Amino acid sequence: MDAVVVLEDGSFFRGRYFTARREALGEVVFNTSMSGYQEIITDPSYTGQIVVMTCPHIGNVGVNSLDVESRKIQVAGLVVREISRVASNFRAQGMLSEYLTGNNISGIEEVDTRALTRKLRMYGAMRGMIAPSEKPLDKLIERVKAMPSMAGRDLVPVVTRKKVENWKKGFESKFDRPYPKRPEKTYHIAVIDYGCKENILRCLWEMGFVPKVHPATATVEEILKDKPAGVFLSNGPGDPAAVTYSFPVIRTLCERLPVFGICLGHQLIGLAFGGKTYKLKFGHRGANQPVKNLATGLVEITSQNHGFAVDPESLPPGLEVSHINLNDETVEGLKHKELPVFCVQYHPESSPGPHDSTYLFTDFRKMVEAAAG
Repeated sequence: MDAVVVLEDGSFFRGRYFTARREALGEVVFNTSMSGYQEIITDPSYTGQIVVMTCPHIGNVGVNSLDVESRKIQVAGLVVREISRVASNFRAQGMLSEYLTGNNISGIEEVDTRALTRKLRMYGAMRGMIAPSEKPLDKLIERVKAMPSMAGRDLVPVVTRKKVENWKKGFESKFDRPYPKRPEKTYHIAVIDYGCKENILRCLWEMGFVPKVHPATATVEEILKDKPAGVFLSNGPGDPAAVTYSFPVIRTLCERLPVFGICLGHQLIGLAFGGKTYKLKFGHRGANQPVKNLATGLVEITSQNHGFAVDPESLPPGLEVSHINLNDETVEGLKHKELPVFCVQYHPESSPGPHDSTYLFTDFRKMVEAAAG
């Protein structure tokens, strides 16, 4: 056992490197998904985090060039119970261990992930570190405690695009979930990139949108320059309350165009209208979270990845809750009572996850059509 996961409370869990022996610092969180590990580790929302997979066997389908959600691996480190030595899938182009090693990301196995997950669930997500086991434990704990907390951190500048990008790509594989044929009538929309997953952009393209992706710091004038028919606000990492430069931009855009937000985009809409957010104890990360649509009464099984939530008691009169999490009744969706603005905390693009919530992209299409008409 040549590796150790150290938490800020002084507890530690021994394991073995299945990658190069590198250190990793980050907030330690757990994900309950049984599949989709490549999409998880390339999701920009995981920037600054060490992810513990609760499924005991990871890596069995290998990795490929299509199941990525950004230009690189975003997690600080990966902790598993057992890593697969064989990729038993015809789409595999490599092994997870090689993929992590080639990108200088720490990965360790043979960790008691059940005990580690119970610790995080009982006491909350913690700052932590992956390190070689021969290093003095007291020194490692000191370094962990010196790390900044996720609360108050703006990590959007780390992941956002640096310049405007025109997106013109839908699903590349016949194994991606089916969508209706792309509509002939298309609409140009602006996407604000706070750490956008690529499958969101693929979904928007398949819905007949032509996305122009802007950096998170884009001004209202820059976004409206090309006269978009709507605006999409993406997911992203860190504390939403720290992304203060986005609030006036979002508020102005919401008063002029249809707006749809996902995850961080959802939280930023709440904040832009005067609401507040708070840090969850251990967050929601997995592909099996039940969410109730309050308008229809239907329950959706959803993919989620977030550590903060909107406080329903802080919402201004113009916003109302549209979806709730059935596990803990946290806010999972908002809509404006008068403006064409709505958002959800979860991930309707899935990748990985179930497809129950794909209707939200259709709803956005209808909203843009109505505004254009």
